[in-house]
Amino acid sequence: MKKIEILGTGCPKCQKTTEIIEKEIKEADVEAEVVKVQELDEIVNRGVMMTPAVMVDGELKCEGKIPGSKEIKSWFE
Repeated sequence: MKKIEILGTGCPKCQKTTEIIEKEIKEADVEAEVVKVQELDEIVNRGVMMTPAVMVDGELKCEGKIPGSKEIKSWFE
């Protein structure tokens, strides 16, 4: 099972990122746990400077933008 962490303070871009990722998980029929990390201290401690950011299994995959469908699908391969 993949662990997908969405780092952001809950802004509209962060919410959209969550929606898109959950949609892609469902369409790809992937087992994944989606966790929202909204505490600013935790986000900074992970070295993230711009939100939204996405970490998959502890690896930073996207920062400062809403990821596209192709990009998200590549994380499941």
